[in-house]
Amino acid sequence: ARVIAVVASLPNGIAPVAGPSLAAGALLPGSGPLGLLILLGVPPLLWLGHLITPPPERRSEAEQEQAAHASGVAADLVAGLRVLKGIGAEPAAVDRYRRTSRDSLAAALRAARSRSWHDGAILSLTGVFIAVIGLVGARLAMDGSLSVGELVAAVGLAQFLLGPFQLLTYVSAEFAQGRASAARIGEVLDSSHAVPAGTATPPDPFTGGLRLRGVSYGALRDIDLDIAEGSLVGVVCPDPAAATDLLLCLGREFDPERGTVELGGIALSSLDPDAVRRAVLVAHPDADLFEASLLDNVRAGADTSVADLGPVLNASTTDDVARALPQGVHTPLSERGRSLSGGQRQRVALARALAADPHVLVVHDPTTAVDTVTESLIAARLRDLRKGRTTLLVTTSPALLSVTDRVVVIRDGAVTADGRHPELVTDDASYRSVVLV
Repeated sequence: ARVIAVVASLPNGIAPVAGPSLAAGALLPGSGPLGLLILLGVPPLLWLGHLITPPPERRSEAEQEQAAHASGVAADLVAGLRVLKGIGAEPAAVDRYRRTSRDSLAAALRAARSRSWHDGAILSLTGVFIAVIGLVGARLAMDGSLSVGELVAAVGLAQFLLGPFQLLTYVSAEFAQGRASAARIGEVLDSSHAVPAGTATPPDPFTGGLRLRGVSYGALRDIDLDIAEGSLVGVVCPDPAAATDLLLCLGREFDPERGTVELGGIALSSLDPDAVRRAVLVAHPDADLFEASLLDNVRAGADTSVADLGPVLNASTTDDVARALPQGVHTPLSERGRSLSGGQRQRVALARALAADPHVLVVHDPTTAVDTVTESLIAARLRDLRKGRTTLLVTTSPALLSVTDRVVVIRDGAVTADGRHPELVTDDASYRSVVLV
């Protein structure tokens, strides 16, 4: 919208230049001094208008910053409304939004006052300039250098200049806001990458297992872990922060502060992030769905037929979701999949991850919103579908952990247990307290 407003104001920006030029051209044959006054006076006037533009630009940038912050806070509060109600934090949330809204309003009022001062200043300069033209014309008429008719014409042309210069105030305000918006976009475009581009050539296809050597990042402390190729491994993190940090490192959204993550003996930090993410797919628990059909959400741009997706839909029990919809897999979903329940959204998101069929699939809490019967079906079918492909299940679900080849427990940032799910349930009281609650 801001770009459209700036582009639309460009034709209006021609008027402050064309208007004085036409007025000067009309006056020069009859009254050279007045024509020269306009030609020589307009550039300084435009320069003064440019000098007083930075304050509105800074105010506009601050206003946009506060408005964006208020919108972000409002979106966060709406998304977490159920949680806020559940923990009784509604009053605190309302107070926070009220403070943010007031700050945004104050910034908008400061920007409006700055624009008003800017517009008034330009109009005052224009009025002074027109008054000078009138006084010079009157002086020339008194000296006999200008006839009464030429004086009337000169004053009329001077008044004509008021319209173009009023447009100048509008154009200056639009450009001030446009420059402020462009500066905010420039900050985003100029920001450094979270991870540098690698220089190593990735193998095609990827082979080998996943290895973490002395990995430290966030809540993780010197993690050493070997995941054999083709294995199904459960990872239990009592601390949600540790689970999040592990996913960030595996997906190379961030590189570890210390240590390396390797796939097939190649450090992920040496590869381009795009190559890493083609080989290692991290399915976050808050994955969004698109405003498209269920089928398009699952195949995510690929030209895969419904028949080819049958095993994926079955493993994630998304076929059950499709049968409950009026048009089956072709049913359009609303924005972010809000027309589905939480459990249905999880199953569609899981189906999308499975349909990608990556060399390594990392799934975080894929069944927290589904019933126990459906969860057991997903666990069994997921194991069969991913047989021979490396899969990590970051979860505390006993149904999912029971089908894994082994379970790794990360507590206090370090690996504290490693074994089969039944053995850990029997021998490890702390494991039972996390998984069997």
